[in-house]
Amino acid sequence: MTDTKPALPERPYFSSGPCAKPPGYSPEKLATESLGRSHRAKIGKTRLQYCIDLMREVLALPDTHRIGIVPGSDTGAFEMAMWTMLGARGVTTLAWESFGEGWVTDAAKQLKLDPTVIRADYGQIPDLSQVDFSTDVLFTWNGTTSGVRVPNADWIPADREGLTFADATSAVFAYDIDWSKIDVATFSWQKVLGGEGGHGVLILGPRAVERLETYTPAWPLPKVFRLVSKGKLAEGVFKGETINTPSMLAVEDAIFALEWAKGLGGLKGLQARSDANAAALDAIVQSRPWLSHLCADEAIRSKTSVCLSVEGADADFIKAFAGALEKEGAAYDIAGYRDAPAGLRIWCGATVDTADIEALGPWLDWAYASLKQ
Repeated sequence: MTDTKPALPERPYFSSGPCAKPPGYSPEKLATESLGRSHRAKIGKTRLQYCIDLMREVLALPDTHRIGIVPGSDTGAFEMAMWTMLGARGVTTLAWESFGEGWVTDAAKQLKLDPTVIRADYGQIPDLSQVDFSTDVLFTWNGTTSGVRVPNADWIPADREGLTFADATSAVFAYDIDWSKIDVATFSWQKVLGGEGGHGVLILGPRAVERLETYTPAWPLPKVFRLVSKGKLAEGVFKGETINTPSMLAVEDAIFALEWAKGLGGLKGLQARSDANAAALDAIVQSRPWLSHLCADEAIRSKTSVCLSVEGADADFIKAFAGALEKEGAAYDIAGYRDAPAGLRIWCGATVDTADIEALGPWLDWAYASLKQ
């Protein structure tokens, strides 16, 4: 390895999930009054409702949409939506990375719905104009493993017949989302908020609620998926009365992140930090001929989970590259996703400091030069 080493990033946490904690975070700063108490006691329900209220405020989510905290991280939230609402009409699934492919598998092999599948390779996006909105449409707003996102919600018609299901786990808190175009959205705290895993968030628009109250799936539903009681939406789920026992420690952790976000000015403050990080990383890429974006089109390139290609690199090279940086304490968890083309994946969400992205550049040079020797 080369002897000359740059200054280390102050916080070398660039994992795309779980992501860096908010600046200034420490467990000692979390409120602890709810710990060791029942989540159904007044204090537990109050803190859960407060977390929901903060999410609504920071996301600028309209009152038309409900927010629930559910089990199983983003995956659990999205599968809850699929299992409870799909089957009423045809289904179209969009896939341009591994998590979108997961929803294809669920719809086709588990629910056996024979969906229309529209695919694109890693680094690309399908032709969105080809989507049939008389069907229910499933898509990832921001493909975490490919670094490709939808440009906006303009491709979704206001007069659609089917429901839109957006896996938005790497998108919420980083992009403007037109909530009038989204009937179902899911995410987890572990992405842009830097929260803990294990809990998902389910957002339902009025059309999704109508579907739940007027349609009963042909398959049985496990308890943790049940959102309807006696033909009506289980409203308590969206007021802090969770279906099963949540971790109040994870809830307090999320509250810390949301209060931090509110202190930045809310959604715009979070977006500004993510935008600055993505711009700093792009500057690094543009000045190095051996480094490039997996997604060449800036209009659909992620500002959070940025995926990079390294000239001439295979999986072994990337493993050694990421391992060398981890050993030095310069960057943690930056190898690309296992199913994606060999490359790097660097999180640029709001909890990362731009100065640390800038400090990463010379370390990328160091690792590349060292391995090329």
